Amino acid sequence: MSFVPGNQQRYLRACMVCSIVQVQQRFIREGCPNCETFLGLQNHPDGVQQCTSQVFEGLITLADPSQSWVARWQRLDGYVPGVYAVKVVGQLPEETIQNIEDAGGRYVPRDGTVHDDDA
Repeated sequence: MSFVPGNQQRYLRACMVCSIVQVQQRFIREGCPNCETFLGLQNHPDGVQQCTSQVFEGLITLADPSQSWVARWQRLDGYVPGVYAVKVVGQLPEETIQNIEDAGGRYVPRDGTVHDDDA
């Protein structure tokens, strides 16, 4: 995530699948760098509204997710370097969850409702 001016911070959103934090316009312009293959957020403002949330807690900056114990703890290893939310509040549409599973993924909510032993 590049520098976000203070007057743009209210436009920050977190992906409900991977929890990366970006400004809304970047999600629309570029999509999610981790989840674009199955979310298809690029140039899709409605999808950005459905699959990202303005309600999130805590921020983690990861320079090298493959080497970070924090990335493993937050299930972020394998993702691109960037800024991630610790907790993201919101519910994905059932259709989106099905798309993730159809692509061979497993959706783990980022809102703390699934415990480590469930994942």
